[in-house]
Amino acid sequence: MRIGEPARATGACARALRHYEQAGLISSERAANGYRVYDERAVVRVRDIRCLLDAGLTLDDVRFFLPCLDGDLAAAPPSGRGLRVALDRLAVLNARIAAQTAARDRLREALRERTGDRGSPVGCRVAADPYSCADA
Repeated sequence: MRIGEPARATGACARALRHYEQAGLISSERAANGYRVYDERAVVRVRDIRCLLDAGLTLDDVRFFLPCLDGDLAAAPPSGRGLRVALDRLAVLNARIAAQTAARDRLREALRERTGDRGSPVGCRVAADPYSCADA
């Protein structure tokens, strides 16, 4: 099947399929006219890739699951290696969330101190440095 068929069947765009192929996660043959031609296994593989990506894993993480991508990934029992990859990614996501939460809290507190908790900066004007606030 040409690239549009697995794209439609999986909800992935053709660009994503080319990206997955470039990353070594799926493969295709070339027709005489140069078009990519995929077999039916590509649909299952792309669905599994998208499932892992939707769960928060990266394409680099997905590579660890290559041996499992041709079956029903969601129904398969998790491997020890797969669990380690997922737990490592979860730790990275938790650290990012904590950092973003801390940044949000610092910004909220700085605004609260400047605004008297009214929600918008008081006395700020646009200065030569757009990142500084100066009392008007």
